Amino acid sequence: MFTRACPFFLMVETPLHAGSGTDLGVVDLPIQRERHTGFPKIEASGLKGSIREAFERFEDHDDRQGELEKRFPSLKGDRERYRKAISLVFGPESGDLHVGALGFTDARLLLFPVRSARGIFAWITCPAVLNRLCRELEMARVSPLPPVTGAGTVPPESDLLVRAGTVVLEEYAFTVREDDEAGKLAQWLAEMTMPQEASLSWWRDRMKKGLVVLPDDDFRDLTTLATEVTTRIKIDPDTGTVQSGALFTEEYLPQESLLYGLVLASPVFGREEDREICEAVFGKEKQDEAVLKFWRTGMPKVLQVGGNATLGKGLVRIKVWGD
Repeated sequence: MFTRACPFFLMVETPLHAGSGTDLGVVDLPIQRERHTGFPKIEASGLKGSIREAFERFEDHDDRQGELEKRFPSLKGDRERYRKAISLVFGPESGDLHVGALGFTDARLLLFPVRSARGIFAWITCPAVLNRLCRELEMARVSPLPPVTGAGTVPPESDLLVRAGTVVLEEYAFTVREDDEAGKLAQWLAEMTMPQEASLSWWRDRMKKGLVVLPDDDFRDLTTLATEVTTRIKIDPDTGTVQSGALFTEEYLPQESLLYGLVLASPVFGREEDREICEAVFGKEKQDEAVLKFWRTGMPKVLQVGGNATLGKGLVRIKVWGD
């Protein structure tokens, strides 16, 4: 069905809670996690819904709207055609008239931030995560692939070492070695996963110095134990005290987490009466390329994902491969 794929990366700007995962009996509202690894993730359905909503809320003065009209002239000044194009790309809001031409994978965790005794914080990853990233990038037929280094390594210029061969993350000391391949991996991550904007130069430099490749089990344990857990209450307006039964805890994916996913494109599906709009917007040939271009052009730089939007939660910065 899908004939093209494009990777994208999500940097969490504010703590994120995308739906609820499996209740482990410790947190009332846990985050979503992979069943077999326990690694945090964002479900594809929630991610797709957030992206679709961003496309539907374009205003006439929005720069992205102007760029879309420049690249797809048939949309200029025709809001009804634009709404139909969204339906063809993402699928109809209700019913089973046809499927959308875009699909999304779950957003998988790539780097997880943890407290460090030196360097303020570290980004951790592990060989299992890196090898899966390479496998999925190969599916998308993109290059260059990141180098995969062994566990227990840091870049040669790391500023996390409390003494030779030791880093302290959260309350735990880990034995590491400085490794050139880890340095190349940190360089690749800084260049490929973060937008090349001047305002992010400090963060790109931090990534080159603050990466740790941990053993798989240690990575899993820290992504379980070092998430952000917040206690929430509700105040009774009549008494000014905590309302009975309104005490609960929420788990968040912490700020500075880095995730990745694939967007998948196919030729446009639709009914016979949709053919004129479909061909006017996306052409007759290579519609999968046109659908990807539509998505890349209209994607916002910052997106809100998950719940508690009015509390400023769930803001993510998006980097599409090649942009």
